[in-house]
Amino acid sequence: MAALVSSNRFDYAAGPVTNRPHMTIFSVLDLSPITEGSDASQALANTLDLARHTEALGYHRYWVAEHHNMQGIASAATAVVIGHIAQGTSSIRVGSGGVMLPNHAPLVIAEQFGTLESLFPGRIDLGLGRAPGTDQVTAQALRRNLDGDVNAFPQDVVELQHYFSEPVDGQRVRAVPGAGLHVPIWILGSSLFGAQLAAALGLPFGFASHFAPGALTQALEIYRERFEPSEQLQEPYVMVGYNICAAATEDEAQYLRSSSQQSFLNMSRGQPRRLQPPVRDFLSTLSPADQQALKQMPPVSAVGEPDTVRDQIKAFVSQTGADEVILACQVHEHAARVESYRLTAQALGMNAEERDAISGQS
Repeated sequence: MAALVSSNRFDYAAGPVTNRPHMTIFSVLDLSPITEGSDASQALANTLDLARHTEALGYHRYWVAEHHNMQGIASAATAVVIGHIAQGTSSIRVGSGGVMLPNHAPLVIAEQFGTLESLFPGRIDLGLGRAPGTDQVTAQALRRNLDGDVNAFPQDVVELQHYFSEPVDGQRVRAVPGAGLHVPIWILGSSLFGAQLAAALGLPFGFASHFAPGALTQALEIYRERFEPSEQLQEPYVMVGYNICAAATEDEAQYLRSSSQQSFLNMSRGQPRRLQPPVRDFLSTLSPADQQALKQMPPVSAVGEPDTVRDQIKAFVSQTGADEVILACQVHEHAARVESYRLTAQALGMNAEERDAISGQS
C-alpha cells in the first residue's frame, strides 16, 4: 500500500512495529445495498462478489453493518452475512461495522462471533456500536427485554470481553464457542462517548466520519490522549470512515454518485427506499429546497477520477493521522461499484501481497 503518513505503524495484534514507515491500511464498508428493481438475495450475492474482488485487490477488512427495517439494506442479520462472506473468501478479515450491542444480549453475540472465529480462525472482527441502527418504533420492537438501555453499553462491552477471555474456575456462564478465543473488539461511534470508552478500555476506535464527521477531530484527540493500554492493544489505533465514488471520468463519477444523493434526500424526508438508479445531471432536476438539502450531505467523500480520489483520501489521512481508512461506496450498478473500488486501489498503489506482508493478523 501507499505510505501516506510518516510515522510508526502499530499492528494492534502483534505490538508496535518500529522498523518500517507507517502504512495506512484500506478496508471496505458494505451496507449490502438492495437496489431498485432487485432484492435481498441479489444484494447478498453482490456483497460476496465485491468481497472477493476487494480481497484480490489488497483491501484489508470487509465489514458489514447492522440496520433494521431499511428497505435498501440487506445486512440486518449481520453475523449470518459475515459467515456468508468469510466462507466465500480466503484471507480478507471479515467483521461488523457494527453490531448494535443494545439490541442483543452480550452472551448471544459472544456465541455468534465465537462460532465465526471457530469456523474462520484469525479472520473475524467484532465492531460494536450503541445506536439501535433503525428508527425508534423499530428499536422498540428490537429490545431484548423491557429493561434494555443504551446507557448500559459500557457494561455490556465489558461483559462481552469477559466471555471471550479464558474461562476461570467456578465461572457459571461461558460462551461456547467463544471462551478463550479473544475475538478482537472495536468500539465504533460518531461522538465523544465512543472515543472515551475506547480509550478507557484500551480498544481500537472506529469513527463514523463517512456519515457524521462533526466531532471527528475532537473525538480522535480525546481517544489518543486518554488511551490506556490493554491486553488487546498497547497503543491507540484509529479507523475512519470515508465515502468514495471513482470512475474513469469526472462526469461519470458525478452521474454514479446521484444514487447516493437520492438516498440521502429520501432519508432526510423520512422515506427511505431501495437504492435508485443514477440520473444524468441530477442536480438540475432538483428544486431549490432539495439542492439546499444536499448541501447537508457529509463532506467526507471523494468523487471523481482515480487521481482526484487518491489525492482527497491522502489529504484526509494527513488531516486525521488515521491508521486505517474504511471506504464506503453506494453505487447502484454492481459492476460500477466493483470498478470504483478497483480504481481506488490502483490509484493508492495497493496489492494483496503487500497487504499480507505488512498486516499479519491485525
